[in-house]
Amino acid sequence: MTPAANPPDADTHSESPPSAPAGRMPASSKVAIEAALDTLRQRRSAWAGLPMLERIDLLRKTRRSFAEVADEWVAACMKAEEQPKEEGRLGEEWLVGPYFILRNLRLLQIVLRNLSVAGYPRIPGPVKTLADGKVSAQVFPFDLYDRIFYPNVVGEVWMQDEVTEENLREHQAVAYREDHPGAVALVLSAGNVSSIGPMDALYKLFVDRQTVVFKIHEVNDYLGPLLERGFRPLIEAGFFRLVYGGAAEGAYLCAHDKVDSIHITGSDRTYEAIVFGPGPEGARRKEAREPRLTKPITAELGNVSPVIVMPGSWSESDIDYHAENVASMLANNAGFNCNALRVLITWEGWLQRGAFLDAVRRALDRITPRAAYYPGAQDRYDAFVEAHPEAERFGDAALPALPWTLIPGLDAEKTDDICFQREAFCSIFGETALAAEDAESFVDAAVRFCNDDLWGTLNATLLVHPKTAADAVLGPAIERAVCDLRYGSVAINHWAAIAYAVAVTPWGAYPGHPSHDIQSGTGVVHNVMMFDRVEKTVFRAPFRAHPKPPWFLSHRTAYELCRKLTRFEASPSPFKLPGIFNLALRG
Repeated sequence: MTPAANPPDADTHSESPPSAPAGRMPASSKVAIEAALDTLRQRRSAWAGLPMLERIDLLRKTRRSFAEVADEWVAACMKAEEQPKEEGRLGEEWLVGPYFILRNLRLLQIVLRNLSVAGYPRIPGPVKTLADGKVSAQVFPFDLYDRIFYPNVVGEVWMQDEVTEENLREHQAVAYREDHPGAVALVLSAGNVSSIGPMDALYKLFVDRQTVVFKIHEVNDYLGPLLERGFRPLIEAGFFRLVYGGAAEGAYLCAHDKVDSIHITGSDRTYEAIVFGPGPEGARRKEAREPRLTKPITAELGNVSPVIVMPGSWSESDIDYHAENVASMLANNAGFNCNALRVLITWEGWLQRGAFLDAVRRALDRITPRAAYYPGAQDRYDAFVEAHPEAERFGDAALPALPWTLIPGLDAEKTDDICFQREAFCSIFGETALAAEDAESFVDAAVRFCNDDLWGTLNATLLVHPKTAADAVLGPAIERAVCDLRYGSVAINHWAAIAYAVAVTPWGAYPGHPSHDIQSGTGVVHNVMMFDRVEKTVFRAPFRAHPKPPWFLSHRTAYELCRKLTRFEASPSPFKLPGIFNLALRG
Protein backbone atom coordinates (compact mmCIF):
# COMPACT_ATOMS: atom_id res chain seq x y z
CA MET A 1 0.00 0.00 0.00
CA THR A 2 1.28 3.46 -0.95
CA PRO A 3 -0.14 6.33 1.08
CA ALA A 4 -1.47 9.31 -0.84
CA ALA A 5 0.06 12.72 -0.55
CA ASN A 6 -1.46 14.55 2.36
CA PRO A 7 -4.83 16.20 1.64
CA PRO A 8 -6.19 18.77 4.06
CA ASP A 9 -7.95 17.19 6.99
CA ALA A 10 -11.74 17.10 6.98
CA ASP A 11 -11.70 20.13 9.18
CA THR A 12 -13.98 22.89 8.06
CA HIS A 13 -16.53 23.99 5.52
CA SER A 14 -14.43 26.98 4.52
CA GLU A 15 -13.14 27.39 0.99
CA SER A 16 -9.52 26.92 2.00
CA PRO A 17 -9.16 24.81 5.13
CA PRO A 18 -6.62 26.25 7.56
CA SER A 19 -4.29 24.25 9.70
CA ALA A 20 -5.91 22.84 12.81
CA PRO A 21 -4.42 23.60 16.20
CA ALA A 22 -2.24 21.01 17.80
CA GLY A 23 -4.30 18.04 18.85
CA ARG A 24 -4.85 17.33 22.51
CA MET A 25 -4.31 13.63 21.89
CA PRO A 26 -1.17 12.19 20.28
CA ALA A 27 -1.56 10.99 16.71
CA SER A 28 -2.03 7.26 16.28
CA SER A 29 1.08 5.51 15.03
CA LYS A 30 1.05 3.54 11.80
CA VAL A 31 1.39 0.41 13.88
CA ALA A 32 -1.79 1.34 15.78
CA ILE A 33 -3.63 2.23 12.57
CA GLU A 34 -2.61 -1.05 10.95
CA ALA A 35 -3.73 -3.00 14.01
CA ALA A 36 -7.11 -1.21 13.94
CA LEU A 37 -7.60 -1.95 10.24
CA ASP A 38 -6.54 -5.57 10.65
CA THR A 39 -9.16 -6.10 13.36
CA LEU A 40 -11.90 -4.41 11.35
CA ARG A 41 -10.94 -6.37 8.26
CA GLN A 42 -11.04 -9.64 10.16
CA ARG A 43 -14.40 -8.79 11.73
CA ARG A 44 -16.13 -7.33 8.67
CA SER A 45 -17.78 -10.62 7.66
CA ALA A 46 -18.92 -11.28 11.21
CA TRP A 47 -20.50 -7.80 11.30
CA ALA A 48 -22.20 -8.23 7.92
CA GLY A 49 -23.66 -11.56 9.01
CA LEU A 50 -24.41 -10.71 12.63
CA PRO A 51 -27.90 -11.91 13.65
CA MET A 52 -30.33 -9.05 14.00
CA LEU A 53 -31.03 -9.66 17.67
CA GLU A 54 -27.33 -9.42 18.47
CA ARG A 55 -27.10 -6.20 16.45
CA ILE A 56 -30.05 -4.76 18.39
CA ASP A 57 -28.45 -5.79 21.67
CA LEU A 58 -25.27 -3.93 20.71
CA LEU A 59 -27.35 -0.82 20.09
CA ARG A 60 -28.99 -1.19 23.49
CA LYS A 61 -25.61 -1.49 25.21
CA THR A 62 -24.20 1.44 23.22
CA ARG A 63 -27.13 3.64 24.24
CA ARG A 64 -26.38 2.86 27.85
CA SER A 65 -22.65 3.54 27.52
CA PHE A 66 -23.22 6.88 25.73
CA ALA A 67 -25.74 7.92 28.39
CA GLU A 68 -23.06 7.30 31.03
CA VAL A 69 -20.66 9.82 29.46
CA ALA A 70 -23.22 12.54 28.61
CA ASP A 71 -22.45 14.90 31.51
CA GLU A 72 -18.70 14.65 30.98
CA TRP A 73 -19.25 15.20 27.23
CA VAL A 74 -21.05 18.51 27.72
CA ALA A 75 -18.55 19.73 30.30
CA ALA A 76 -15.61 18.89 28.03
CA CYS A 77 -17.11 20.78 25.06
CA MET A 78 -17.89 23.86 27.12
CA LYS A 79 -14.37 23.95 28.53
CA ALA A 80 -12.64 23.43 25.18
CA GLU A 81 -14.74 25.99 23.29
CA GLU A 82 -14.44 28.68 26.00
CA GLN A 83 -18.06 29.68 25.56
CA PRO A 84 -20.13 31.88 27.91
CA LYS A 85 -21.93 29.97 30.67
CA GLU A 86 -25.35 31.15 29.53
CA GLU A 87 -28.53 29.11 29.67
CA GLY A 88 -29.00 28.86 25.89
CA ARG A 89 -25.36 28.04 25.26
CA LEU A 90 -25.27 25.32 27.91
CA GLY A 91 -28.45 23.76 26.56
CA GLU A 92 -27.03 23.85 23.06
CA GLU A 93 -24.16 21.51 23.99
CA TRP A 94 -26.62 18.96 25.33
CA LEU A 95 -28.62 19.11 22.10
CA VAL A 96 -25.84 18.97 19.52
CA GLY A 97 -23.91 16.23 21.30
CA PRO A 98 -25.43 13.59 23.59
CA TYR A 99 -29.09 14.27 22.69
CA PHE A 100 -28.63 13.78 18.95
CA ILE A 101 -26.47 10.69 19.42
CA LEU A 102 -28.81 9.02 21.89
CA ARG A 103 -31.84 9.79 19.74
CA ASN A 104 -30.08 8.29 16.73
CA LEU A 105 -29.29 5.14 18.73
CA ARG A 106 -32.86 4.82 20.01
CA LEU A 107 -34.39 5.16 16.54
CA LEU A 108 -31.95 2.69 15.02
CA GLN A 109 -32.85 0.19 17.72
CA ILE A 110 -36.56 0.51 16.90
CA VAL A 111 -35.98 0.32 13.15
CA LEU A 112 -33.84 -2.80 13.41
CA ARG A 113 -36.62 -4.44 15.41
CA ASN A 114 -39.01 -3.59 12.55
CA LEU A 115 -36.49 -4.96 10.09
CA SER A 116 -36.14 -8.22 12.00
CA VAL A 117 -39.90 -8.77 12.03
CA ALA A 118 -41.15 -7.35 8.73
CA GLY A 119 -38.01 -7.35 6.58
CA TYR A 120 -38.11 -3.58 6.04
CA PRO A 121 -38.23 -0.42 8.20
CA ARG A 122 -41.81 0.57 9.00
CA ILE A 123 -42.62 4.04 7.64
CA PRO A 124 -44.51 5.84 10.43
CA GLY A 125 -46.65 8.08 8.20
CA PRO A 126 -48.49 7.99 4.88
CA VAL A 127 -46.84 7.35 1.54
CA LYS A 128 -48.24 9.29 -1.42
CA THR A 129 -47.49 10.30 -4.98
CA LEU A 130 -47.07 14.05 -5.46
CA ALA A 131 -48.45 16.10 -8.32
CA ASP A 132 -45.14 15.88 -10.20
CA GLY A 133 -45.14 12.07 -9.91
CA LYS A 134 -42.54 11.82 -7.13
CA VAL A 135 -43.21 9.61 -4.13
CA SER A 136 -43.27 11.17 -0.67
CA ALA A 137 -43.00 9.23 2.59
CA GLN A 138 -43.89 10.94 5.86
CA VAL A 139 -41.30 9.81 8.41
CA PHE A 140 -41.73 12.48 11.08
CA PRO A 141 -43.19 12.44 13.66
CA PHE A 142 -41.56 9.06 14.18
CA ASP A 143 -43.63 8.15 17.25
CA LEU A 144 -45.98 9.51 19.88
CA TYR A 145 -43.12 11.24 21.70
CA ASP A 146 -42.27 13.24 18.58
CA ARG A 147 -45.89 14.35 18.34
CA ILE A 148 -45.66 15.57 21.92
CA PHE A 149 -42.26 17.29 21.68
CA TYR A 150 -42.67 18.71 18.13
CA PRO A 151 -46.39 19.59 17.88
CA ASN A 152 -47.68 19.98 14.31
CA VAL A 153 -44.24 19.48 12.76
CA VAL A 154 -44.23 17.12 9.78
CA GLY A 155 -41.23 15.76 7.90
CA GLU A 156 -41.39 13.99 4.54
CA VAL A 157 -38.78 12.33 2.37
CA TRP A 158 -39.21 12.89 -1.37
CA MET A 159 -37.78 10.18 -3.57
CA GLN A 160 -36.03 10.25 -6.92
CA ASP A 161 -38.00 9.63 -10.09
CA GLU A 162 -37.49 5.86 -10.38
CA VAL A 163 -39.15 5.20 -7.01
CA THR A 164 -42.89 4.39 -6.98
CA GLU A 165 -45.32 3.59 -4.20
CA GLU A 166 -45.23 0.00 -5.38
CA ASN A 167 -41.44 -0.42 -5.30
CA LEU A 168 -40.63 1.85 -2.36
CA ARG A 169 -39.87 -1.06 -0.02
CA GLU A 170 -37.31 -2.33 -2.52
CA HIS A 171 -35.47 0.95 -1.96
CA GLN A 172 -35.19 0.48 1.81
CA ALA A 173 -32.49 -1.37 3.76
CA VAL A 174 -30.80 -2.57 0.59
CA ALA A 175 -27.62 -3.49 2.51
CA TYR A 176 -29.64 -5.94 4.61
CA ARG A 177 -30.97 -7.80 1.55
CA GLU A 178 -27.56 -8.40 0.03
CA ASP A 179 -25.16 -11.18 0.94
CA HIS A 180 -21.65 -9.77 0.97
CA PRO A 181 -18.41 -10.44 2.82
CA GLY A 182 -18.54 -7.10 4.60
CA ALA A 183 -16.46 -3.97 4.22
CA VAL A 184 -14.43 -1.46 6.19
CA ALA A 185 -15.52 2.18 6.16
CA LEU A 186 -13.40 5.20 7.05
CA VAL A 187 -15.20 8.13 8.68
CA LEU A 188 -13.42 11.50 8.65
CA SER A 189 -15.38 14.12 10.51
CA ALA A 190 -15.31 17.85 11.00
CA GLY A 191 -14.76 18.99 14.58
CA ASN A 192 -17.39 21.71 14.85
CA VAL A 193 -20.37 19.68 16.14
CA SER A 194 -19.62 16.82 18.50
CA SER A 195 -22.38 14.53 17.23
CA ILE A 196 -21.34 14.60 13.56
CA GLY A 197 -18.65 11.93 13.65
CA PRO A 198 -20.44 9.48 15.97
CA MET A 199 -23.67 9.70 13.94
CA ASP A 200 -21.79 9.28 10.66
CA ALA A 201 -20.13 6.19 12.14
CA LEU A 202 -23.51 4.82 13.26
CA TYR A 203 -24.82 5.24 9.72
CA LYS A 204 -21.95 3.28 8.19
CA LEU A 205 -22.31 0.60 10.87
CA PHE A 206 -26.06 0.08 11.03
CA VAL A 207 -27.36 1.25 7.66
CA ASP A 208 -24.49 0.26 5.36
CA ARG A 209 -23.44 -2.77 7.50
CA GLN A 210 -19.75 -1.89 7.43
CA THR A 211 -17.20 -1.94 10.22
CA VAL A 212 -15.82 1.53 10.92
CA VAL A 213 -12.51 3.21 11.59
CA PHE A 214 -13.23 6.74 12.77
CA LYS A 215 -10.47 9.35 12.73
CA ILE A 216 -11.59 12.00 15.14
CA HIS A 217 -10.76 15.56 14.21
CA GLU A 218 -7.94 17.37 16.02
CA VAL A 219 -10.25 20.24 17.03
CA ASN A 220 -12.33 18.00 19.30
CA ASP A 221 -10.09 14.99 19.83
CA TYR A 222 -10.36 15.70 23.57
CA LEU A 223 -13.63 13.76 23.25
CA GLY A 224 -11.73 10.66 22.15
CA PRO A 225 -11.62 8.95 25.56
CA LEU A 226 -15.37 9.59 26.00
CA LEU A 227 -16.06 8.25 22.52
CA GLU A 228 -14.11 5.12 23.34
CA ARG A 229 -16.29 4.63 26.40
CA GLY A 230 -19.46 5.36 24.45
CA PHE A 231 -18.61 2.96 21.64
CA ARG A 232 -17.16 0.37 24.04
CA PRO A 233 -19.63 -2.44 23.15
CA LEU A 234 -18.76 -2.12 19.45
CA ILE A 235 -15.05 -1.71 20.18
CA GLU A 236 -14.97 -4.84 22.34
CA ALA A 237 -16.73 -6.78 19.58
CA GLY A 238 -14.13 -5.62 17.04
CA PHE A 239 -16.56 -3.65 14.86
CA PHE A 240 -15.39 -0.07 15.59
CA ARG A 241 -12.01 1.56 16.05
CA LEU A 242 -11.06 5.15 16.90
CA VAL A 243 -7.78 6.66 15.73
CA TYR A 244 -6.21 10.08 16.21
CA GLY A 245 -4.22 12.44 14.04
CA GLY A 246 -4.35 15.08 11.35
CA ALA A 247 -3.95 15.36 7.61
CA ALA A 248 -1.13 12.82 7.34
CA GLU A 249 -3.08 10.14 9.16
CA GLY A 250 -6.20 10.97 7.17
CA ALA A 251 -4.33 10.63 3.89
CA TYR A 252 -2.76 7.35 4.96
CA LEU A 253 -6.18 5.92 5.80
CA CYS A 254 -7.87 7.20 2.63
CA ALA A 255 -5.37 5.45 0.40
CA HIS A 256 -5.15 2.25 2.44
CA ASP A 257 -6.17 -0.90 0.58
CA LYS A 258 -7.93 -2.20 3.70
CA VAL A 259 -10.39 0.72 3.59
CA ASP A 260 -13.27 -0.01 1.22
CA SER A 261 -15.34 3.17 1.49
CA ILE A 262 -15.02 6.70 2.89
CA HIS A 263 -17.40 9.22 4.38
CA ILE A 264 -16.24 12.74 5.16
CA THR A 265 -17.77 15.84 6.65
CA GLY A 266 -15.71 18.90 5.83
CA SER A 267 -15.00 21.22 2.92
CA ASP A 268 -15.20 20.73 -0.83
CA ARG A 269 -11.44 21.39 -0.92
CA THR A 270 -10.87 18.45 1.41
CA TYR A 271 -12.98 16.24 -0.82
CA GLU A 272 -11.11 17.33 -3.94
CA ALA A 273 -7.73 16.76 -2.30
CA ILE A 274 -8.78 13.23 -1.37
CA VAL A 275 -10.35 12.36 -4.73
CA PHE A 276 -8.01 14.17 -7.15
CA GLY A 277 -4.95 14.90 -5.03
CA PRO A 278 -3.52 18.19 -3.75
CA GLY A 279 -1.69 20.96 -5.58
CA PRO A 280 -1.28 21.53 -9.32
CA GLU A 281 -1.43 17.81 -10.11
CA GLY A 282 -4.75 17.55 -8.28
CA ALA A 283 -6.06 20.56 -10.20
CA ARG A 284 -4.98 18.94 -13.46
CA ARG A 285 -6.73 15.69 -12.55
CA LYS A 286 -9.90 17.55 -11.61
CA GLU A 287 -9.88 19.44 -14.90
CA ALA A 288 -9.31 16.20 -16.82
CA ARG A 289 -11.97 14.33 -14.76
CA GLU A 290 -9.33 11.79 -13.70
CA PRO A 291 -9.90 10.94 -10.02
CA ARG A 292 -6.96 9.42 -8.22
CA LEU A 293 -9.18 7.71 -5.66
CA THR A 294 -11.92 5.51 -7.08
CA LYS A 295 -13.31 3.74 -3.99
CA PRO A 296 -16.85 4.78 -2.95
CA ILE A 297 -16.92 8.10 -1.13
CA THR A 298 -19.81 10.03 0.36
CA ALA A 299 -19.50 13.53 1.75
CA GLU A 300 -21.34 16.40 3.45
CA LEU A 301 -19.50 19.59 2.58
CA GLY A 302 -21.37 22.65 3.72
CA ASN A 303 -23.54 25.31 2.12
CA VAL A 304 -24.25 29.00 1.70
CA SER A 305 -27.54 28.42 3.48
CA PRO A 306 -30.43 30.68 2.39
CA VAL A 307 -33.42 31.79 4.43
CA ILE A 308 -36.25 33.10 2.23
CA VAL A 309 -38.62 35.49 4.01
CA MET A 310 -42.01 35.37 2.35
CA PRO A 311 -43.66 38.80 2.47
CA GLY A 312 -46.91 39.11 4.37
CA SER A 313 -48.69 41.12 7.00
CA TRP A 314 -46.81 40.28 10.19
CA SER A 315 -47.59 41.50 13.70
CA GLU A 316 -44.88 43.03 15.86
CA SER A 317 -44.66 39.81 17.85
CA ASP A 318 -44.36 37.81 14.61
CA ILE A 319 -41.46 39.99 13.58
CA ASP A 320 -39.75 39.66 16.95
CA TYR A 321 -40.23 35.88 17.02
CA HIS A 322 -38.68 35.32 13.60
CA ALA A 323 -35.96 37.88 14.20
CA GLU A 324 -34.82 35.65 17.07
CA ASN A 325 -35.37 32.57 14.90
CA VAL A 326 -33.03 34.04 12.27
CA ALA A 327 -30.47 35.23 14.83
CA SER A 328 -30.40 31.77 16.41
CA MET A 329 -29.72 30.23 12.99
CA LEU A 330 -26.52 32.28 12.87
CA ALA A 331 -25.37 32.29 16.47
CA ASN A 332 -25.87 28.62 17.31
CA ASN A 333 -22.42 27.08 17.91
CA ALA A 334 -20.86 30.52 17.33
CA GLY A 335 -21.73 30.27 13.63
CA PHE A 336 -19.67 27.12 13.06
CA ASN A 337 -22.45 25.11 11.42
CA CYS A 338 -22.78 23.93 7.83
CA ASN A 339 -26.48 24.81 8.05
CA ALA A 340 -26.06 28.24 9.66
CA LEU A 341 -27.84 31.21 8.08
CA ARG A 342 -25.58 32.76 5.42
CA VAL A 343 -27.92 34.73 3.13
CA LEU A 344 -31.25 36.23 4.16
CA ILE A 345 -33.46 36.76 1.09
CA THR A 346 -36.23 39.36 1.25
CA TRP A 347 -38.51 41.11 -1.24
CA GLU A 348 -37.60 44.68 -2.06
CA GLY A 349 -41.30 45.54 -2.09
CA TRP A 350 -42.14 44.12 1.33
CA LEU A 351 -43.30 47.05 3.44
CA GLN A 352 -42.06 45.40 6.64
CA ARG A 353 -38.57 44.56 5.39
CA GLY A 354 -36.99 47.46 7.30
CA ALA A 355 -38.85 46.62 10.51
CA PHE A 356 -37.80 42.97 10.22
CA LEU A 357 -34.13 43.78 9.66
CA ASP A 358 -34.17 46.20 12.60
CA ALA A 359 -35.63 43.42 14.77
CA VAL A 360 -32.86 41.07 13.61
CA ARG A 361 -30.31 43.73 14.57
CA ARG A 362 -31.83 44.01 18.05
CA ALA A 363 -31.84 40.23 18.45
CA LEU A 364 -28.17 39.99 17.49
CA ASP A 365 -27.28 42.81 19.86
CA ARG A 366 -28.76 40.82 22.77
CA ILE A 367 -26.57 37.76 22.13
CA THR A 368 -23.20 37.62 23.84
CA PRO A 369 -20.42 37.21 21.24
CA ARG A 370 -18.76 33.83 21.41
CA ALA A 371 -15.22 32.60 21.19
CA ALA A 372 -14.26 31.92 17.58
CA TYR A 373 -12.77 28.57 18.54
CA TYR A 374 -12.75 26.96 15.10
CA PRO A 375 -9.56 27.23 13.03
CA GLY A 376 -9.40 30.00 10.44
CA ALA A 377 -12.44 31.92 11.68
CA GLN A 378 -10.64 35.26 11.95
CA ASP A 379 -9.20 34.98 8.44
CA ARG A 380 -12.57 34.08 6.95
CA TYR A 381 -14.27 36.90 8.85
CA ASP A 382 -11.66 39.41 7.69
CA ALA A 383 -12.11 38.36 4.05
CA PHE A 384 -15.85 39.07 4.22
CA VAL A 385 -15.61 42.45 5.96
CA GLU A 386 -12.77 43.50 3.66
CA ALA A 387 -15.07 42.83 0.70
CA HIS A 388 -17.92 44.62 2.51
CA PRO A 389 -16.70 47.46 4.74
CA GLU A 390 -20.35 48.45 5.23
CA ALA A 391 -20.83 45.34 7.41
CA GLU A 392 -22.71 46.01 10.64
CA ARG A 393 -21.29 44.57 13.88
CA PHE A 394 -23.26 43.69 16.99
CA GLY A 395 -22.17 42.88 20.51
CA ASP A 396 -19.12 43.94 22.46
CA ALA A 397 -16.69 41.36 21.10
CA ALA A 398 -13.15 41.01 22.34
CA LEU A 399 -10.76 38.32 21.13
CA PRO A 400 -11.12 35.37 20.93
CA ALA A 401 -14.75 36.30 20.19
CA LEU A 402 -16.00 37.73 16.90
CA PRO A 403 -18.99 40.08 16.67
CA TRP A 404 -22.25 39.00 15.09
CA THR A 405 -22.18 40.69 11.72
CA LEU A 406 -24.81 41.56 9.11
CA ILE A 407 -24.08 42.74 5.58
CA PRO A 408 -27.41 44.23 4.43
CA GLY A 409 -28.51 45.15 0.92
CA LEU A 410 -26.27 42.81 -1.10
CA ASP A 411 -26.66 43.27 -4.85
CA ALA A 412 -28.21 40.05 -6.17
CA GLU A 413 -26.91 40.87 -9.66
CA LYS A 414 -23.32 40.52 -8.45
CA THR A 415 -23.45 36.75 -8.39
CA ASP A 416 -19.71 36.43 -7.77
CA ASP A 417 -20.03 38.21 -4.39
CA ILE A 418 -18.12 36.42 -1.65
CA CYS A 419 -21.35 36.18 0.37
CA PHE A 420 -22.97 34.15 -2.41
CA GLN A 421 -20.01 31.96 -3.37
CA ARG A 422 -18.16 31.18 -0.13
CA GLU A 423 -19.36 29.71 3.12
CA ALA A 424 -18.29 32.14 5.85
CA PHE A 425 -18.30 29.49 8.59
CA CYS A 426 -18.16 32.09 11.34
CA SER A 427 -20.36 34.82 12.83
CA ILE A 428 -21.31 36.69 9.63
CA PHE A 429 -24.21 36.64 7.15
CA GLY A 430 -25.62 38.79 4.38
CA GLU A 431 -29.04 40.03 3.26
CA THR A 432 -30.26 40.67 -0.26
CA ALA A 433 -33.55 42.21 -1.35
CA LEU A 434 -34.76 40.88 -4.69
CA ALA A 435 -36.62 43.14 -7.10
CA ALA A 436 -39.91 41.66 -8.33
CA GLU A 437 -43.23 42.98 -9.61
CA ASP A 438 -45.24 41.26 -6.89
CA ALA A 439 -44.96 38.68 -4.11
CA GLU A 440 -45.61 35.74 -6.44
CA SER A 441 -42.83 36.87 -8.77
CA PHE A 442 -40.58 37.23 -5.72
CA VAL A 443 -41.10 33.56 -4.79
CA ASP A 444 -40.05 32.43 -8.26
CA ALA A 445 -37.11 34.85 -8.30
CA ALA A 446 -35.93 33.63 -4.88
CA VAL A 447 -35.95 30.01 -6.06
CA ARG A 448 -33.97 30.90 -9.20
CA PHE A 449 -31.50 32.89 -7.12
CA CYS A 450 -30.96 30.04 -4.64
CA ASN A 451 -30.66 27.36 -7.32
CA ASP A 452 -28.52 29.28 -9.79
CA ASP A 453 -26.51 31.86 -7.84
CA LEU A 454 -25.76 30.50 -4.36
CA TRP A 455 -23.04 27.92 -3.73
CA GLY A 456 -24.17 24.61 -2.29
CA THR A 457 -27.34 22.50 -2.08
CA LEU A 458 -27.49 21.29 1.52
CA ASN A 459 -30.41 23.11 3.13
CA ALA A 460 -32.79 26.04 2.69
CA THR A 461 -35.42 27.61 4.97
CA LEU A 462 -38.62 29.52 4.16
CA LEU A 463 -40.54 31.71 6.61
CA VAL A 464 -44.21 31.78 5.62
CA HIS A 465 -47.12 33.39 7.46
CA PRO A 466 -50.24 31.14 7.51
CA LYS A 467 -52.32 33.78 5.71
CA THR A 468 -49.70 33.88 2.98
CA ALA A 469 -49.68 30.09 2.72
CA ALA A 470 -53.49 30.12 2.44
CA ASP A 471 -53.55 32.78 -0.30
CA ALA A 472 -55.03 31.50 -3.57
CA VAL A 473 -52.04 32.75 -5.56
CA LEU A 474 -49.15 32.66 -3.11
CA GLY A 475 -50.01 29.28 -1.59
CA PRO A 476 -49.42 27.41 -4.87
CA ALA A 477 -46.32 29.54 -5.52
CA ILE A 478 -44.85 28.46 -2.18
CA GLU A 479 -45.60 24.80 -2.90
CA ARG A 480 -43.93 25.24 -6.29
CA ALA A 481 -40.90 26.70 -4.50
CA VAL A 482 -40.66 23.73 -2.12
CA CYS A 483 -40.77 21.42 -5.12
CA ASP A 484 -38.28 23.38 -7.24
CA LEU A 485 -35.62 24.25 -4.64
CA ARG A 486 -32.63 22.00 -5.35
CA TYR A 487 -31.58 21.40 -1.75
CA GLY A 488 -31.22 18.22 0.26
CA SER A 489 -33.43 19.67 3.01
CA VAL A 490 -36.11 22.34 2.73
CA ALA A 491 -37.95 23.56 5.83
CA ILE A 492 -40.89 25.90 6.28
CA ASN A 493 -40.75 28.05 9.45
CA HIS A 494 -38.33 25.84 11.41
CA TRP A 495 -34.61 26.20 10.83
CA ALA A 496 -33.73 23.53 8.25
CA ALA A 497 -31.17 22.14 10.72
CA ILE A 498 -34.12 20.19 12.11
CA ALA A 499 -33.51 17.70 9.29
CA TYR A 500 -30.10 17.00 10.85
CA ALA A 501 -31.37 17.01 14.42
CA VAL A 502 -34.20 14.50 14.32
CA ALA A 503 -31.96 11.75 12.81
CA VAL A 504 -34.87 9.95 11.14
CA THR A 505 -34.61 12.03 7.96
CA PRO A 506 -31.76 11.84 5.42
CA TRP A 507 -29.12 14.55 5.75
CA GLY A 508 -26.99 15.50 2.77
CA ALA A 509 -26.78 17.46 -0.45
CA TYR A 510 -29.29 17.47 -3.27
CA PRO A 511 -28.29 14.51 -5.46
CA GLY A 512 -26.42 14.70 -8.72
CA HIS A 513 -23.17 16.58 -8.07
CA PRO A 514 -20.27 15.17 -10.10
CA SER A 515 -16.92 14.74 -8.35
CA HIS A 516 -15.40 17.71 -10.24
CA ASP A 517 -18.19 20.04 -9.00
CA ILE A 518 -19.07 18.44 -5.69
CA GLN A 519 -20.46 21.55 -3.89
CA SER A 520 -22.36 20.29 -0.80
CA GLY A 521 -21.42 16.67 -1.38
CA THR A 522 -22.88 13.32 -2.30
CA GLY A 523 -24.86 10.70 -0.42
CA VAL A 524 -26.72 11.00 2.88
CA VAL A 525 -26.39 10.03 6.53
CA HIS A 526 -28.82 9.61 9.48
CA ASN A 527 -31.72 8.31 7.32
CA VAL A 528 -32.90 5.61 9.74
CA MET A 529 -35.62 4.55 7.26
CA MET A 530 -32.68 3.43 5.09
CA PHE A 531 -33.95 4.86 1.78
CA ASP A 532 -31.47 4.54 -1.09
CA ARG A 533 -32.98 6.92 -3.69
CA VAL A 534 -33.57 10.16 -1.80
CA GLU A 535 -34.10 13.52 -3.50
CA LYS A 536 -34.85 15.80 -0.55
CA THR A 537 -36.34 16.13 2.91
CA VAL A 538 -39.22 18.58 3.43
CA PHE A 539 -40.25 19.86 6.88
CA ARG A 540 -43.35 21.92 7.64
CA ALA A 541 -43.86 23.64 10.98
CA PRO A 542 -46.24 26.22 12.48
CA PHE A 543 -45.36 29.85 11.84
CA ARG A 544 -44.64 30.23 15.53
CA ALA A 545 -43.78 27.19 17.62
CA HIS A 546 -45.11 26.82 21.12
CA PRO A 547 -43.41 26.13 23.43
CA LYS A 548 -40.37 28.06 22.26
CA PRO A 549 -37.80 25.77 20.59
CA PRO A 550 -34.91 25.06 22.98
CA TRP A 551 -32.34 26.20 20.40
CA PHE A 552 -33.69 29.76 20.55
CA LEU A 553 -30.96 31.68 22.31
CA SER A 554 -33.27 33.48 24.74
CA HIS A 555 -34.68 30.22 26.08
CA ARG A 556 -34.69 30.56 29.87
CA THR A 557 -34.58 26.87 30.82
CA ALA A 558 -32.57 25.45 27.91
CA TYR A 559 -29.85 23.82 29.98
CA GLU A 560 -32.07 21.78 32.26
CA LEU A 561 -34.62 21.11 29.49
CA CYS A 562 -32.03 19.77 27.06
CA ARG A 563 -30.42 17.72 29.81
CA LYS A 564 -33.80 16.13 30.58
CA LEU A 565 -34.51 15.54 26.89
CA THR A 566 -31.19 13.74 26.63
CA ARG A 567 -32.04 11.58 29.64
CA PHE A 568 -35.38 10.86 28.01
CA GLU A 569 -33.77 9.65 24.76
CA ALA A 570 -31.51 7.39 26.80
CA SER A 571 -34.50 5.82 28.55
CA PRO A 572 -37.98 7.07 27.50
CA SER A 573 -40.73 7.03 30.10
CA PRO A 574 -44.08 8.83 30.34
CA PHE A 575 -43.19 9.60 33.97
CA LYS A 576 -40.46 11.95 32.72
CA LEU A 577 -42.88 14.03 30.64
CA PRO A 578 -44.28 16.38 33.35
CA GLY A 579 -40.80 17.67 34.25
CA ILE A 580 -39.99 18.23 30.58
CA PHE A 581 -43.29 20.05 29.94
CA ASN A 582 -42.78 22.29 32.95
CA LEU A 583 -39.36 23.40 31.73
CA ALA A 584 -40.51 23.78 28.11
CA LEU A 585 -43.42 26.04 29.08
CA ARG A 586 -41.17 28.22 31.25
CA GLY A 587 -38.64 28.72 28.45
